[in-house]
Amino acid sequence: MSRFTDRDRERIRSQLIEAGQELFTQFGFERTRISDLTEEVGIGTSTFYQFFDSKEELYVKVLLVERQRLEEKIADAVTAGETPREEVRLFLKTTLDEVQANPLISALIVDGELRTLQDRLKELDIAGTFTEPRPEGPDLPFTKRWAQLETFRYDDPELIDRLLISLVFTVRSRNAPVGTDGGVEYAQVEDALIETIVDGLFEE
Repeated sequence: MSRFTDRDRERIRSQLIEAGQELFTQFGFERTRISDLTEEVGIGTSTFYQFFDSKEELYVKVLLVERQRLEEKIADAVTAGETPREEVRLFLKTTLDEVQANPLISALIVDGELRTLQDRLKELDIAGTFTEPRPEGPDLPFTKRWAQLETFRYDDPELIDRLLISLVFTVRSRNAPVGTDGGVEYAQVEDALIETIVDGLFEE
């Protein structure tokens, strides 16, 4: 029988998620041990399994929390746009910045780790609330509105979703060895790419 009250369980579970966000970001999934996580929270290693069935399940939860945070950040950024063109530009800029700055967001969108882990957990028949398949990237409700604009080149929201998300793969070029000796900074390349994409999405 658990020695924890419901309040204790909620607190420890939240602390494990926070520890996971910190350690997975710093060391990655493979190099983070369950003992590292429990040490951060101050519980025994065996106690971890009262809260999560595996390290994979905790990682999925952490990625889902990160995705929700990303969706909120993108929504806030897009809301600040005064025109649809500015909204799309802010969406792209915010998403690319987050993928570059946050290894968990990069793992979520670029590497597709969430879907891989969800599939693995489902194969293992581990019961939980995080095994339902969902898209790897953020939810983009405003693409439906963009698709209805006469000036927007495409009218299929799903196509727009996939097009915009696919652009985040370009952030890998920041570390590409080709052309790194030139005088053009990556930020200039990114800004030019965003402006080119925005110009291509809207018809005059």
